[in-house]
Amino acid sequence: MLRDVLGRPLRDLRVSVTDRCNLRCTYCMPASVFGPDYAFLPRQELLSFEELERLTRAFVALGVEKVRITGGEPTLRRDLPVLIGRLAAIDGVQDLAMTTNGLLLPRLAGDLKAAGLRRVTVSLDSLDPEVFGRMNGLGTHPQRVLDGIEAALQAGLGVKINTVVQRGVNDEGLRELWAALRDLAPVRFIEFMDVGNHNGWNLGGVVPSREVLAHLSGGGEPFTPVGAAYRGEVATRYADAQGREVGLISSVTAPFCGDCTRARLSAVGVLYTCLFAGTGTDLRAPLRAGASDADLRDQIAQTWQARRDRYSEERGEAAPQGSRVEMSHIGG
Repeated sequence: MLRDVLGRPLRDLRVSVTDRCNLRCTYCMPASVFGPDYAFLPRQELLSFEELERLTRAFVALGVEKVRITGGEPTLRRDLPVLIGRLAAIDGVQDLAMTTNGLLLPRLAGDLKAAGLRRVTVSLDSLDPEVFGRMNGLGTHPQRVLDGIEAALQAGLGVKINTVVQRGVNDEGLRELWAALRDLAPVRFIEFMDVGNHNGWNLGGVVPSREVLAHLSGGGEPFTPVGAAYRGEVATRYADAQGREVGLISSVTAPFCGDCTRARLSAVGVLYTCLFAGTGTDLRAPLRAGASDADLRDQIAQTWQARRDRYSEERGEAAPQGSRVEMSHIGG
């Protein structure tokens, strides 16, 4: 089993298929930076479907069992169901999922399910049209995301809902959001993180997960802890009296670096071993220069075995400074 310096196995791969998005969420791709004149990656720089499949096969040969498609917004990648079908056919991929803002799911959910996608995680930060419109940067109404969630459920996809919590922004509406969505799918509340270089993060904007849970219960019947389903699960899960699940992702106040089993592949083929990394390992160059499958596996293995990242645990100590990879390049 392939392990890094801290003994963590390689089990999960996040594959970005585009750096583009049809929203401008303030904590990811603020419109002030990613405006009309922003230069996104030209198509020829993106990994082709053949290249994505080949690299995914290399990761799976080294122990990856779960693959998640990310972006940017992955549904913007042309012919995405074709790629899903190719990845779903790889022997050893036990779970194939996607993170999305849900806007294009009414058109794509059925085809994605038929191609082999099993689950989607849909981002929805507020049900208040004004708050959500401000957070997504384009005034997009939350009903469009709700329509996407409904389309995914109708197609038979598993669904989870992610909400990034920011103090003074959307924290006042969390209980209402939970009440409206808890019968549709598990809802996960994520502490505001310092990802990328442009989201204006500060510790004062973080609402600790314990505070979120207390707010959701409203002084009523407490939630019951639910045990982790697998090593490396990032959400601490709870259930209410009816068994409806809520998850808390506490990267700031309760880091989970010690069990992180995730590798991230950018849309241009750079392997990152941490969400907060500044540099990565270029796999596209050797891939396009004719490297064999064994060569690619060796490069991935060497990179993982040298991995010692634990940024969230170091954040309050001597946190690394300098430029970090944008979340729009490697997903969340």
